[in-house]
Amino acid sequence: MTQADGTIPRNGAQSLLLGMKAAGIDWLFGNAGTDFPPIIEALCQLDPDAVPRPVTCPHESAAVGMAHGYWLATGRPQAVMVHVNVGLANAAMGVINAASDNVPMLVMSGRTPITEAGRPGCRVTPIHYGQEMYDQSDLVAEPVKFHYEMRFPEQGAALADRALAIAASAPAGPAYLSLPREVLMAEIPEALAAPVSARPPASPAHPDPVAIGRLAAWLQAAESPLILVQRGDPAGRLGRALADFAARHAVAVAESFPTRNVMADDHPCFLGQDVKGALKGADLVVVLDTPIPWVGATMAPAPGARVVHIAPDPHFARLPVRGFRTDLAIAADPVAALAALDGALPAPHGRAAARGAALAERSAARRAAARALAEAGCAAPMSAEWMSRCIGAVMDDGAVVFSELGVQPGVMGLKGANRFFSAPHSGGLGWALPAALGAQLADRDRLVIACVGDGSYIFANPVACHQIAEALALPVLTIVKNNRMWNAVRRSVIGSYPDGAAARANAMPLTSLEPAPDFCAIAAASRAWTARVDSGAELPGVLAEAVRVVREERRQALLDVSVALSDVH
Repeated sequence: MTQADGTIPRNGAQSLLLGMKAAGIDWLFGNAGTDFPPIIEALCQLDPDAVPRPVTCPHESAAVGMAHGYWLATGRPQAVMVHVNVGLANAAMGVINAASDNVPMLVMSGRTPITEAGRPGCRVTPIHYGQEMYDQSDLVAEPVKFHYEMRFPEQGAALADRALAIAASAPAGPAYLSLPREVLMAEIPEALAAPVSARPPASPAHPDPVAIGRLAAWLQAAESPLILVQRGDPAGRLGRALADFAARHAVAVAESFPTRNVMADDHPCFLGQDVKGALKGADLVVVLDTPIPWVGATMAPAPGARVVHIAPDPHFARLPVRGFRTDLAIAADPVAALAALDGALPAPHGRAAARGAALAERSAARRAAARALAEAGCAAPMSAEWMSRCIGAVMDDGAVVFSELGVQPGVMGLKGANRFFSAPHSGGLGWALPAALGAQLADRDRLVIACVGDGSYIFANPVACHQIAEALALPVLTIVKNNRMWNAVRRSVIGSYPDGAAARANAMPLTSLEPAPDFCAIAAASRAWTARVDSGAELPGVLAEAVRVVREERRQALLDVSVALSDVH
C-alpha cells in the first residue's frame, strides 16, 4: 500500500491527482482539451512530488500506448487522460489493445459540462453542447474492467484508488473514469476533507490442491507432455519458473502466438513458436495463461490428448467465443500453479531423462534451421528473417524489441523472457512505437527498439510519436520494415481465394502503399538520425551505427529497411 504525504485535497481535481499518486501512478499521459483547466491548475498548485508527472501527448493513441509499454517494462500501471468523447474515441483502440493483453492502466476523460450557467466549470463554448453524450462511458464500457463517472469532488482519490486496485487485480485490464468539469472544480466541504491513501490489488490466486493432484498424475503418466504459453509477467517470474520446471521434468514448451516472450531461445526444452509442430504427438497439453493456444481451423491437439487450462480466469470470460477443448480448468496465478505442481510431483525418473535428451536435440535442430533460414535471406531485398536475425545480434541482455508485423522472434536468439513484445491480438494497429516510448521512459539507458511494418508505422501517428521522443529525450530506435504494402491483407486474400482473381491480379486492390512515404523525412522532422537500407549485406553495419547514435548521442534513430514480400508472415 502507498501512503500519501498528508496533503489534504481542496477540490475534485486535487483529490483525483493526489489519489493517483498515492496509488502508485508516476506519470499522467495527457491529451488536453477544455475539460483540463482544473487538472492543469491543480498540477500547478500542488507539490510536484505529490502528483503524477504530466506528459503532453499530441495524439491519444500515443498516450495509451505509452502507458501500455511502461507497464510491460515495469509492472507499474500508469494513467491516461484525454478530452471528452472525441479524445476517448481516439483512445478507444488503445484501450481495446490493453484489455486484450490484460494490461492495467487508469484511463480518464473529461466529461462535457453538465450545467449551462451558474456553476464553476459550466458550459462556455459551443462544443460543450456538441460533444455531450447520453453515456460517454459506452465508448469503452465493454473492454474495461471498471467504469464510473465522478459525482462529487471528494470522490476523486477514492475512485482513482478503487479503479487502480481493480485494474491491477488478476486478470488485469484497464479501468475508466469520466470526469465532469464542474466536479473537478468544485470545492470539497471542510468536513469531508482528509488525506488520501491507497489499497493494494488483490493477491494472486493459488490453485486447488485436488486439481493440482489430478494434473500431477496426468503428467506422470504422459509420454510426451507439452506446455503452451503466450505471455509472461513484467518481472519475469513466469519465465524463470517455467524454465526451471521444464528442465527439471523434461517437459516441452512452445510459445503460442506470443505477445510477451517467456523462454530463452536456447533452452533445451523450448520448441519455438511452431504450435502446429509442437502439438504433434503431445498426449498432455497444459495451456498456461494463454487466451489463444491454437487456431482450430488449422491445428488441434490429438484426439486422445488431455488438455488443461491454467490462468487467473482459465475460461477467459472476456472472449465471447473460445471453444478450445478443456479437460481440466485451474483458476490460479500461473507461477503459483507451477510451484504447486512441482511440489506434487515426485523426483524425475529415467523416462524424463531420455525425454529431456530428445527435446534438447530437437531444440538444437530448430535453432540451426532458423539460423540457416535467416542467412539465406541476406539479399536485396532481404527477408524478414534476416532483418530479425540482425536485430537480435545487436540486442544486449537488457534490450527489448516492440514488434508490430515486424520481427520474427524464432530467428532472433532471444536471451530470456521479456525481450520481445508483440502487438496484442486485438489488432489495433499503431501500438508498437508508442509502447516503445513508454518502455524507454521507464528506463532511459535501455536499448529499446520498435520494429514495425510500413502500414503499422503510418497507423502510429509517427509525427506525434517522434515529437514525444524529442521532447522527452527518449532515444528509441525505430525500424520500419518496408515492403510498400499491407501484406497481412494480401496474404489473407490469397489464403481465402488461392485461385481467385485477386491472387492473379497484377495489382491487388486496397493493399498497396505506393508511392511509399519518405519515412526518414518524417522522423528527421524531429531531428532523428535516419538511414535507408536496401541490401541485407548493409544492414549489420547500419544497425551498429544506429545503436551507437542511440547509446552515445542519446538521439532517436530510424531505419527504413526494404524487405521482400512473404506469403508466410
